[in-house]
Amino acid sequence: MLAGRRVVLGVSGGVAAYKAAYLARRLTERGADVRVVTTESAREFIGDQTFAAITGHPVIGHLFGASTSVSPHTELGRWADVIVVAPATAATLARLAQGLSEDALTATVLASRAPLVVAPAMHTEMWEHPATRRNVERLERDGVVVVPPGEGPLAGGDVGVGRMAEPEEIVAAVERTIGEGPLQGVSVLVTAGGTREPIDPVRFLGNRSSGKMGHAIAEEALRRGADVTLVTTSALPSSPGLTRIQVETAAEMEQAVERTDPDVAILAAAVADFRPVTAAPEKIARTAEAPRIELEPTPDILAGVVARRPRPLVVGFAAETGSLERAVRKAKTKGVDLLVANDVTEEGAGFAVDTNRVTIIWPDGRTDPWPLMPKSAVAARLLDLVEELLDRESGSGRVSSPAEDLERPGDGR
Repeated sequence: MLAGRRVVLGVSGGVAAYKAAYLARRLTERGADVRVVTTESAREFIGDQTFAAITGHPVIGHLFGASTSVSPHTELGRWADVIVVAPATAATLARLAQGLSEDALTATVLASRAPLVVAPAMHTEMWEHPATRRNVERLERDGVVVVPPGEGPLAGGDVGVGRMAEPEEIVAAVERTIGEGPLQGVSVLVTAGGTREPIDPVRFLGNRSSGKMGHAIAEEALRRGADVTLVTTSALPSSPGLTRIQVETAAEMEQAVERTDPDVAILAAAVADFRPVTAAPEKIARTAEAPRIELEPTPDILAGVVARRPRPLVVGFAAETGSLERAVRKAKTKGVDLLVANDVTEEGAGFAVDTNRVTIIWPDGRTDPWPLMPKSAVAARLLDLVEELLDRESGSGRVSSPAEDLERPGDGR
């Protein structure tokens, strides 16, 4: 349930901070993308490097000076699907209840609309103090999920109520809080990256696609609860919660795609249009006269997916240069449910960058140009459209889309 979900783990200063490392590990094992934010006092109990090694992300411990971000707390707050504060000391509970934002942790909570889960940890006297009880009650009235402490050994040899809940209990509370994503139970296929068609063992025909757009879509689908298969040529990392199939050539990608049976196919890969008829077994030596390379068409992966019966909901991609008229023709003839097109010569919208400016094209030729935005935002907005199409189909008992009745010549990349 946590595969692909974005979890901010807040750690405040108490001896139970060591258990936060185990919690971070449990969350990542379930496929969550975890980022840690700490208070100053938390660092007296556990070092940043521990969390960085577990999560793969640097720790945010300061509002100023220690991050490349101008506003780390607002970025984290907007990024999070859920925020977990464990351990939550009496002082941190008081700050959260009062809406104070005097450190990176409380500022992140205040800057977020994500649900909040807190796991208090303190001595029994502090937990039972009327002020703490009032703060906990106020937080619960505000909708905060409180995972109550248990009874057991405390700091200094004491025994009593106030011991932080075990990591497994907190993970279960997080899963209940997030619930199922909107794409829970939906299988999504995403292709990504540019294929490489070998000329010889050293050289190949390829393109400049980095796979960033396709990977962003796969991660967003995973975050929404989908069962994601990513067929990619890229070396970019991916979350452990998805099924990744690494390929290189168009033929390998076609074979991988044929082995899947998705509800939704988002074909974002830049598949080579042609490949050498034969690849030399050894490196071709340089000679006075350049060798002639005979080419043949590569498999039309999109056409194969569209031709399936029953077929999935299909999203095609078209990387163009200059006018998008050819992309409009593709949307009308390819049999897709929608086409995502962009002009790769436009600044900020080409290959290997973190932003994109796309135009959504419908099978009837209607266009919806989107502004320049991060590829992660494009992925989120695209998945919103996919959810709308799925809802529409489930409500109408879809057998085939209007696009399926159109001819499907050519190739759609």
